[in-house]
Amino acid sequence: MRLATAEINIPALRYNLARVKEIAPSSKIMAVLKANAYGHGLVKIAQCLSDADAFAVARIDEALALRAGGLTKPIILLEGFFDPSDLPILLANNFETVVHDESQLLAIEQSNLEMPISVWLKVDTGMHRLGIEPEQFDDFYQRLKQCQNVKPAVNLMTHFPCADDVSNDFTQVQIDLFASLVSERREALCLANSAGVIGWPDAHFDWVRSGLMLYGVSPMLDQAGVDHQLKPVMRLKTRVIAIKQVTEGDRVGYGGRWQCQKATTLAVVAMGYGDGYPRHARQGTPVVIKGKRYGIVGSVSMDMISVDVGENAAHIQVGDEVEMWGPTLPVEEVARCADTIPYELLCNVTPRVSYEYCNEE
Repeated sequence: MRLATAEINIPALRYNLARVKEIAPSSKIMAVLKANAYGHGLVKIAQCLSDADAFAVARIDEALALRAGGLTKPIILLEGFFDPSDLPILLANNFETVVHDESQLLAIEQSNLEMPISVWLKVDTGMHRLGIEPEQFDDFYQRLKQCQNVKPAVNLMTHFPCADDVSNDFTQVQIDLFASLVSERREALCLANSAGVIGWPDAHFDWVRSGLMLYGVSPMLDQAGVDHQLKPVMRLKTRVIAIKQVTEGDRVGYGGRWQCQKATTLAVVAMGYGDGYPRHARQGTPVVIKGKRYGIVGSVSMDMISVDVGENAAHIQVGDEVEMWGPTLPVEEVARCADTIPYELLCNVTPRVSYEYCNEE
């Protein structure tokens, strides 16, 4: 019997990609696969996204894993390269690189490459993380256009920090600034992440970078994937491994942080922070057993969580399946109960969790 398992719904994944196309019909789609495809399995997910126009990853080892897995689509390194010695690897594997720093530009200019590489010039329009300053744009752009190590088309991009909040007009300020910088350049433009895709249609342009929404999760504040007609791809599940009777006044779990107010029945489930479940999930964070919600009690342990099944104890048995998040329990809701974001929960699923890829064609 499998215990902690991440069930990955491939038809839902493909449906979400099609949904991106519906929302941004005139844009090419860069499927973001960084952090092990947001915890869903890097190579397997890529193999199932044949309708994407390109893949995007954070680091070169992720890109190399995709090539080793037989993926031939364009791959963009969103953080760029980190050392001049990486450039021959980029060329040999046909990777495209973001340039966001003077040191990267100098490395490209000073290299002796057999063929030119594809470059995405990233401009910092207000994220203040990666990207050249707007006043540096003309200089960087001209140097890249004149560099023999760079292909003639220099793609242009930026990133949004606040697109998840449509009431915050800072994203529009960024769109306007970026548009003013690139207005005379006939290059491919990429601004919108998942939140930009959903909330800011004026930012779609030539390419969109879809990450979280591909996995059926909302990138918007206080919303769930279903609000955007998305389908959750991961169903994190486990099993009941014990039934425990407790009486009034008994304390449960490490530190005895939860105390029974009356006699009840607990179901102990095989899931914990060792599987990536958030240790700081609050008392009452829901799980689903046989279609009904129950709240967790006590501290989340490394391997186990206690769930108060109360008056329904007679209907719960050892071996019953437990959904920790998925189609009937949005990961966004669990994230709120743990004072975190769904990105973190998905990315934190650990290697000891078994993966099942369902309904592959």
